[in-house]
Amino acid sequence: MFKTTPTARLMLHIANLMVIFFILLPVVAVFIGSIQSEKALQADTRRVLPLEFTLDNFTVILTKGEQKGRIFEQVTYLPDNIKNFYVAFANSAIVAISVTVLTLLFGSLSAYTLARLRYRWTLFLLQANIVARFVPVIVLMIPLYVVMRSVGQLNSLTGVIIAETGFLLPYAILILAPYFDTIPSELEEAARIDGCTRFTAFVRIVLPLATPALAACGVIMFIISWHELLIPLILNARPNFMTLPVVIASLVGDVHVFFNLMMAICLLALAPTVILVALLQKYIVEGLSAGAVKG
Repeated sequence: MFKTTPTARLMLHIANLMVIFFILLPVVAVFIGSIQSEKALQADTRRVLPLEFTLDNFTVILTKGEQKGRIFEQVTYLPDNIKNFYVAFANSAIVAISVTVLTLLFGSLSAYTLARLRYRWTLFLLQANIVARFVPVIVLMIPLYVVMRSVGQLNSLTGVIIAETGFLLPYAILILAPYFDTIPSELEEAARIDGCTRFTAFVRIVLPLATPALAACGVIMFIISWHELLIPLILNARPNFMTLPVVIASLVGDVHVFFNLMMAICLLALAPTVILVALLQKYIVEGLSAGAVKG
């Protein structure tokens, strides 16, 4: 173990605070913009603290434009997609939860295979997963659209769930495989001697021991799928199938950009992921760090 001097520890704390400040700075800017009117926001873009505070942006969003508030009294046009906020929120929740469950289900099975069955094809599968992540998602959008159209999954949440699960599954395998590799195989062998099959030993022994890794992987999959824009934007054109990122992108119009409404929706969209990370923080840290060093 290396002993650090008080000066070194102080420098490490300062460096950590600088990194945290750098990460949180965009969120602070979004929060400040969300509590201002569009006029105040555009009046002086260099001002750090706003001259006035208002919650009318959140009022407009949460009431679907029925209550405009003071800052929107003179506004004659509001984007129609504001009315779809609750539908988009529900769609994002359905997609994110479904993608998380499916990636954990199939990813854990594949990762366990890679960690336990030392066949030549398992190494090839792992290498193929890594190579697949080198391909930009935008390159695959046209083939994805054609395939989904041929199977009748355009303008449906099912098509989005299938597509996102396929794109995120390699990430889940790469996260879970190192953790499964740290679990002693002797525990499974003992369970099999007692009469368990390999699959039963996997369900009753391996999965409970891999709870931190599953929690960490699940949170990562949920966050990525919750904030995914490109796939829902390409596959869905109807408002009743839009997700929150698509609604936010629709606020950028040809004539006007509703910056204050965009920032307010961004804060509302961040709430579920922040709450999830706060609740599962212990498991996330343990799951990501335990698989990094093989026991």
